[in-house]
Amino acid sequence: MKKAVIFDVAGTLIKRCRSVKNLRRGKIESEKGTLDEKSTLETINTLPNSALVVLQADTKSCLMNADENMRFYDFLKKYDVDMDISYSISKITETEIIERLKGDNTLLKEFQEVAIDLATKNQSIEICSGSAFIFDGLENKITYVIAAGGKIFPNVSFVVETLKNRGIQSFIASGDRAESLYEVGKIINIPHENIFTTANTKRKQSIVRQLKKEHYKVMMVGNGPNDVLALEEADVSVLTLEQGEYISDELKSKADHIINRITEVADIDF
Repeated sequence: MKKAVIFDVAGTLIKRCRSVKNLRRGKIESEKGTLDEKSTLETINTLPNSALVVLQADTKSCLMNADENMRFYDFLKKYDVDMDISYSISKITETEIIERLKGDNTLLKEFQEVAIDLATKNQSIEICSGSAFIFDGLENKITYVIAAGGKIFPNVSFVVETLKNRGIQSFIASGDRAESLYEVGKIINIPHENIFTTANTKRKQSIVRQLKKEHYKVMMVGNGPNDVLALEEADVSVLTLEQGEYISDELKSKADHIINRITEVADIDF
């Protein structure tokens, strides 16, 4: 039987770092400040009608070179920037968010500020995941702006190579910006065609389902609530704690295996 391992990226394959600005409070807060020691995704679970939205634009070459005093909505339109909902528990769509952003006065400098803060505080970023924001569908405005990046966990390439030598294909399915995922794939030798970009919760589930239809036995490896449907759908589900963030007991209950290091994937016989 053919076998496949699907990896989430942020927090699973890379040690994620981020800078977050709470626009209600008007200040950048620490990793364990606004988000109450929970991940961004766990936080969204407590915010009805909110969504984590990822910008499909390079932060350094595009966002940082634009006028800081431009409204964010105007920036999206002027530079034709695409964006995707990475995670949400509501039914709000990208089209609805763009329409509602017409009335939001957030300036681009808010995004530039968190990007600068991220780079200043983290000198060893290997992957720039990019810029994102949390949109509150009740207040119809951006409530948090986020810049994220990270460094690939030790021995990830070894895990992928070990799986390959066993005849097991590796895939990426993650809610991160597309180009950053392709960059990760290039570093750890997962081919372009095996990378599913900016995959939200339901799409991850559909990816697992499709591979099973293609007669793969599928292992899903993730670390957050956006992986839950894929974990449930997979033949073997693996939750990794290497990022060190809060993980709910409910999410832990969905996993066949809970590991502390990504290298332990190579020890699971499936």
